[in-house]
Amino acid sequence: MSDPVIRVENLSKKYVLSHQQQGNSRYKSLRESISNGVSSLSRKFLKPAVKKTYDPYHEEFWALNDVSFDIQQGDRVGIIGRNGAGKSTLLKILSRITEPTTGYISLKGRVASLLEVGTGFHPELTGRENIYLNGAILGMSKTEIKSKFDEIVAFAEVERFLDTPVKRYSSGMYVRLAFAVAAHLEPEILIVDEVLAVGDAQFQKKCLGKMSDVSEKEGRTVLFVSHNMAALKSLCDRAILLKSGCLVADGEAHQIVSRYLESNSDSEYLERTWDDMETAPGNDKVRIHKIKVVPDVDESTDQITVKTPIRIEFDYWNFINNSQINLSLHVYTLEGVCVFNSISKSISCPSGLIRGVCYIPGNFLNDGSYQITMMVVQDTSLVLYNYENLLSFTVQDVEREFKWYGKWQGVVRPDLKWNYAPVKVFTSQPF
Repeated sequence: MSDPVIRVENLSKKYVLSHQQQGNSRYKSLRESISNGVSSLSRKFLKPAVKKTYDPYHEEFWALNDVSFDIQQGDRVGIIGRNGAGKSTLLKILSRITEPTTGYISLKGRVASLLEVGTGFHPELTGRENIYLNGAILGMSKTEIKSKFDEIVAFAEVERFLDTPVKRYSSGMYVRLAFAVAAHLEPEILIVDEVLAVGDAQFQKKCLGKMSDVSEKEGRTVLFVSHNMAALKSLCDRAILLKSGCLVADGEAHQIVSRYLESNSDSEYLERTWDDMETAPGNDKVRIHKIKVVPDVDESTDQITVKTPIRIEFDYWNFINNSQINLSLHVYTLEGVCVFNSISKSISCPSGLIRGVCYIPGNFLNDGSYQITMMVVQDTSLVLYNYENLLSFTVQDVEREFKWYGKWQGVVRPDLKWNYAPVKVFTSQPF
């Protein structure tokens, strides 16, 4: 095997967190600062052998801890993990934005990074000037940049605003141009963080296609961080899972994504209740009291299978008397794919505790884990309250009548009615 284009060995990054002293003012006087400084110098020179003591106002935080991996040329690697796992810190070190505390990294080739909106752009310069600036930072000549210029502008779709300072760009325009520059100026390594989520769906699809092309057709390496597991699995053939700054898994993308989602589903719950009306989620118009998922055949068990009809009960306090209210239920997979959206009929609701019930038939959902988002809507257009990921539940598979036990494809698994019969019967063999 050839030498890797990215080698990370025992990489760690430490930050020191400061905590405000309770009961003291936030700011110190000049006298206090000078006094503390003199005391610190005295301790340093007069008592050099004194051991370090515990300081309750300063805490060491290891954003990365002993991380090691190799990436080969042309690999498309997804980096996943919960917020605070160390993903962004790792990318900043690989992009040479920050230095590691300990450990070693080796990079072969030019690196283009897109870690946040406007990475590498100067806000006072125009889009045209920033294209040349970014190319120069990557070590490209003016001739090389000029040869790619038209392609970059066409991809970013910012022709009309090319000579406008980028500080006047919207976040979407910023990202379009920044990604176009990063992807087209031929870096050997392309690093992209969750920033693509700023773009619209069409542009995200175009970006994923471009990253796939630069890897497969041009042999360039792509590192991709995203919370959209469907996008990550479609682009990456390998994934690295981080947890609390440590590398906990490294392998094929679909296997690592499944492990990550399963670990998150440990917090699953079939019912949530808020008894205190004043502190319950909501606002001055509506507040949530309870939501629960119930098997609609046998309430003595919580187990839900692909054949089980489900009842979703949603209780909320309505503070608007005689208003036209309807509920909007969204069911998502853990990968963020919307399975369906169902909207209730509008009814005139009095102020008080209201219950809405949605029935999902059996033989409809596929096996897997799902999340519920619920909206309370007034006059079919005004969203009074939207609670995302309000509840999660899992649908289990059952023993099948036919001898096949592979994964059933699709997010739904309906038991549709079929009819088939002979159209013509051969009296003799036609061949």
